[in-house]
Amino acid sequence: MGNKLWGRMKYLNIFLITILLVCSNKAFAGSTQTNVSGSNTAIEGNYTGGSTTYESGSSSTSTTNSTSNSNIMSAPPTSSAPSYNSMTQDVCAVGASAGLQTFGIGVSGGKHFIDKNCERLKLARILNDFGMKVAAVAILCQDERVFESMIQAGTPCPIDGKIGKQAMKLWSLYDFERPDYKAYVKRMKKREKVQPITPLELHTR
Repeated sequence: MGNKLWGRMKYLNIFLITILLVCSNKAFAGSTQTNVSGSNTAIEGNYTGGSTTYESGSSSTSTTNSTSNSNIMSAPPTSSAPSYNSMTQDVCAVGASAGLQTFGIGVSGGKHFIDKNCERLKLARILNDFGMKVAAVAILCQDERVFESMIQAGTPCPIDGKIGKQAMKLWSLYDFERPDYKAYVKRMKKREKVQPITPLELHTR
């Protein structure tokens, strides 16, 4: 009984093994990896990868355009005004000069001016040295300040060769020739408001 059972089990095992061999499929690895160290991940399945291929003779061109604008402003050069030099100390002249400089153009100029009062003093001094005292006073009387001071002192400036009272009468007659005529007219108008008399009457009293 035992031998029969063992024989049946043997045939059953052979039958099952035969069925497994017929129904099973072969399995192959999708990829083979060989590593010395580290870890890898194998990707299996229907994965299709592509590669990029550059053909022979292909070229790559790159163009760069750059524009730069600069506005540089620097300080302009210095404009030099001309100088005035006198050759001697005995010169009645004054020099003046000026200059203007911009970023585009520079202009400078100079001029000398005659000092009339200086000339008057020098001429009066020379005439006095020559003994011409009346002529020296007449030169000084061209200044309105000197003329007024001479009138106030009672010694009027010479006119037409006359001096003293005779010169005063002529100055009253030809008062428009006075160097201080404008100031003289204003003064007389103010005096007329106080005592309306003519200049001739004033000097004949």
